[in-house]
Parts: sequence; C-alpha cells; structure tokens
Amino acid sequence: MNKKIALYPGTFDPITNGHFDIIERALGLFDEVIIAVAISQDKKPMFTLEERIEMTQRAVQGLKNVSVVGFDNLTVELARTHNATILIRGLRAVSDFEYELQLGYLNNSLDDSIETVYLMPKLKHAFISSSIVRNLLKFNGKTEHLLPAEVQKIIGSMTSCTLQ
Repeated sequence: MNKKIALYPGTFDPITNGHFDIIERALGLFDEVIIAVAISQDKKPMFTLEERIEMTQRAVQGLKNVSVVGFDNLTVELARTHNATILIRGLRAVSDFEYELQLGYLNNSLDDSIETVYLMPKLKHAFISSSIVRNLLKFNGKTEHLLPAEVQKIIGSMTSCTLQ
C-alpha cells in the first residue's frame, strides 16, 4: 500500500493556531504531512525563513508523521521530490476561495498526478491569519490566543526591534 503523503505549502509568517488546526486534521486523512515553508520574498515576510522554519518545527514537535522543510521552487516540484501526491490548502472564508481554486488548477495543469485538498479550520480559528498576527505584533497587541504556545515563546523572546 502506498503511503498518502500530503504537502502543506505556505509562508507561515508566523504559523498560527489556524494552520496548526489544519495540520492536525490533515494527519487524520493522510499518512504523512510535510509542511513546506516558502521563502516568499515577494510577500516581504516579517520573519526570516530560518525563524519561520524553527517556529513551525516547534509548533508541531509533538505531532507524529509531520516534517518541516523550506523551499524556493515550484510547489509541484517540491511535492514530486518528497513523493507527495496531495497538496493541502486552507480556506477561511469565501474571499480565499477564488485565489485557492486558481492555484489548485494551476498546480494540476503542471502535474495532473497531484491533487489539491482544501481544508477549513474549525470555526474558532477561521478569523486568524498570519497578517492579522503580524499587525498585532507591530503594535505589541495580544497574540497568545492566536499562536501555538511554542511560537508565542519564540516571538516573546525576540526583541521588539526585530519585529518592526
């Protein structure tokens, strides 16, 4: 029997409770989940790739069959490299749907052996986005309820000048 390996790509700047929820739920569907942290220089991330990988690794350290990799190539190429046949994408709201659908079709046009599966976070996490968290961090706002505890510890230990 072939293992069902899923790749969950994203910027994870930073990883949130919404992301974590999707990872946990994906583990109920697939044998292995690889979290792929994109360099995403276009998005001008608040945190470096190394910081985002570390935060993601710390957030999922208690989960089995989860690994974290960084990447700067096409998602379908990364999926092939890791024998992943499924891409996980999160949908929070209708506004996410059009972009995610277009991305799913694009990836399928590049490699039709790779399927995209869309998962919604639980309702209590549906409003959380990394951009909301970043905005709160810029103004020293409360983020403990939005981030995994390990990620909050890392961010809390950083100096405020790093987060500007």
